Amino acid sequence: MRRMRPAAQPPADPTSSRILDVAERLVQTRGFNGFSYADIALELGITKASLHYHFATKAELGRRLIARYSEQFSQALRGISERLPAAPARLRAYVKLYTDVLSDERMCLCGMLAAEYSTLPAAMQSALRTFFELNEAWLGDLLEAGQHDGTLSVSGRSADAARMLVGALEGEMLVARAYGDPARFIAAAELLVAPLDAARARVRSSSRARAARGAPRRLRSPRLARSARAGPRP
Repeated sequence: MRRMRPAAQPPADPTSSRILDVAERLVQTRGFNGFSYADIALELGITKASLHYHFATKAELGRRLIARYSEQFSQALRGISERLPAAPARLRAYVKLYTDVLSDERMCLCGMLAAEYSTLPAAMQSALRTFFELNEAWLGDLLEAGQHDGTLSVSGRSADAARMLVGALEGEMLVARAYGDPARFIAAAELLVAPLDAARARVRSSSRARAARGAPRRLRSPRLARSARAGPRP
């Protein structure tokens, strides 16, 4: 989501990397159809001919953008899995990936592209589906593991819950962006995640039970009690 360091690879052509960096930001803020090669060339101080040398077509540029973003996202998911052993903590760390990019006044690259899906070349459409399937598979495995060890509570199939989470998070980003208010996203995301956190749900349930037991009972006065037993007078 936020710019992540790619996995260790052979040194990339610095011009290609700069082009991808600028194009990624433009997609995240304007959309794929909201910029041209002229915008990138102007920002980098290079010619459009140089751009076409590195990326012959805008479709090729878009496909490379998705591939790079997917690899960075995959690396971030591996980092979450290695760093956090508990399923609820992993789930909240996943949500934070979205929060971080929204705080940078950007959108998920692939979420923005999905909004323009019907206008994208077939290769980009296929790469987009692969990105979302990567996220749904990782979340599905996480929810399944949490359900198994009792730390997460999932109603229905884990795969369906994973699809719901990805779709809801991507959609809420768009709504929060319209208001320029990341707090809207954070509040909505918490409503999505909280019911899945079994441990927190047990704590909330226990707290409500204790509060109910400790609440003072309303007592009626003896006079009112006698009147109630006697019933209405003729």
